[in-house]
Amino acid sequence: MARATRNAVHHPLFARFYMRLSAAVEPKVGPFRDELLAGLSGRVIEIGAGNGLNFAHYPRTVSEVVAIEPERLLRQAAANAALRADVPVDVVPGAAEALPVKSEAFDAAVVSLVLCTVRDVRRSLAEVRRVLRPGGELRFFEHGLGGGRVMRVTQRAADRTVWPLLFGGCHTARDPIGAIRDAGLEIGSYRDPAAFDRGPRLPGSFLVLGTARRPELMEAEGESPTDSDG
Repeated sequence: MARATRNAVHHPLFARFYMRLSAAVEPKVGPFRDELLAGLSGRVIEIGAGNGLNFAHYPRTVSEVVAIEPERLLRQAAANAALRADVPVDVVPGAAEALPVKSEAFDAAVVSLVLCTVRDVRRSLAEVRRVLRPGGELRFFEHGLGGGRVMRVTQRAADRTVWPLLFGGCHTARDPIGAIRDAGLEIGSYRDPAAFDRGPRLPGSFLVLGTARRPELMEAEGESPTDSDG
């Protein structure tokens, strides 16, 4: 737990902005949260829980949610949201690259608009794979590269300049599907939900929602992605 605390982040201005923005767009995003979490059961780890807007959407078949959030103000808001949830939610500090939980301890993992902000995508997804039991499921709702050539150039330029500074470390030009596949997780069904299908397209407007799974069979010793320093 000490390692997770040292890796914690504090972006108070962004946290306040994010809480206001997420509340404003929740009528649009809420149905995607329902789809993201539908059918989950057992123990779930949510990585980068933000202000806890997912908590109200977990089905009662979930026995426990361990919600990891490194940012202090967002973690406080998530803890308040956990009190109103229909399922048990434990909100704890921690970084995606070093999850403060045991290996193979969860039936499912959830990442929701998180992979864009982590410092090390490869290590974060290796941690997801580590904490999932064999056959465990990853649910993801992320944004990344999208649109035509001009938009992709714009996304990469935004990532190199002001976008991460303005949006709490967010990067719009990452490839979540490719990264999840490279982590040794089997991609299931996914779709582009077009959450912001009206109005101007921004670098962060291109979203994907889907599932992946940790393979049932254990890999040969020394071949697991978690053995890499990433």
